[in-house]
Amino acid sequence: MDKKYIDFITDLKQNIIQSRYIAARLANKEQLLLYFKTGKMLSEKIDAEKWGAKVMEQIAEDLQKHLPGLRGFSYTNLKKMRQFAFEYPLLLNDYQQDVISPLPTGQLQENSANPIGPSSTGQLTSFWGITFSHHILLLKCKTLEERFFYMEQAATQFWSVNLLEHHISANLYKHQGKLPNNFDKTLPTLKPSALQVFRDEYLMDFIGSADAEDERVLEQKVVADIKNFILRMGNGFCFIGNQYRLEVEGEEFFIDLLFFNRHLQCLVVFELKRGKFKPEYAGQLNFYLNVLDEKVKLPHENPSIGIVLCKEKNNTIVEFAVRSIDKAMGVATYRTTKEVPKEMQGILPDAAQLARLL
Repeated sequence: MDKKYIDFITDLKQNIIQSRYIAARLANKEQLLLYFKTGKMLSEKIDAEKWGAKVMEQIAEDLQKHLPGLRGFSYTNLKKMRQFAFEYPLLLNDYQQDVISPLPTGQLQENSANPIGPSSTGQLTSFWGITFSHHILLLKCKTLEERFFYMEQAATQFWSVNLLEHHISANLYKHQGKLPNNFDKTLPTLKPSALQVFRDEYLMDFIGSADAEDERVLEQKVVADIKNFILRMGNGFCFIGNQYRLEVEGEEFFIDLLFFNRHLQCLVVFELKRGKFKPEYAGQLNFYLNVLDEKVKLPHENPSIGIVLCKEKNNTIVEFAVRSIDKAMGVATYRTTKEVPKEMQGILPDAAQLARLL
């Protein structure tokens, strides 16, 4: 087929995709503004008229009567719109007057108004780039800095609401880029921001919580749901294989999980350990990384990186274990489920009991 024709079709496709993307963003912005205006009108009128708490239920019913089939304006959503307007009182003025308000610092105070508004063009773009459901979820964040961190990540990485909820539950804001490692010494040419992809704790709730299982069972669960695992790891990870075979002088060795990261341009090893970190794990990982760089890594790729993923760790022990190693590695922990409240312990069945019942 004629190359010019193929190029023309490609250009048309790009224009259509770009136009649809812009239209979706504009539609989302208008929806956010509508919800903000609605919440603001509700608050002002209810406060001025001193209407009771149940008036919003009546408003929701009347809206359905006047606009049959109207979606998104239930009693529950009206409450969320009111909360949305309460948290961002400068939003409408910023949009109408093209004025960007300063971002206050400090803690968000419960039940007290704060003149919250995005403080930069980038934050404003992120604000309009996520849905109302995303914004309501972000109201759980305790600080403005945390809220805008997740807002930017959700907008730029196109997180779904479920994925945003996962990262908030996993406390990504706190754990991002904080795992104990030797990256400064071993990877001096890589930008620190690129290495922020690694965290010191991962929430892997999709694998269950049976602590008695060994590493191979854990690995099988990860591989069975590799999509979820990659989503929790961060950006740019491509799965190569599990029990990846290495051969050295006729002896075989097997890496638990091997990935390639497109942003870092390197192989990434994850070694899974069910218990507490032990110094010998660093030696084992160092061996794997040496073999990978010698036998598997391509000439244009960066040196391989290894992560020990275990149930517990002592950072001081980790630092001593990796200090003199010249291969890049870090040690992270994972958790499978949220802690059961003390008052519920012994009442709810654990995962093993539920499995037997089922």
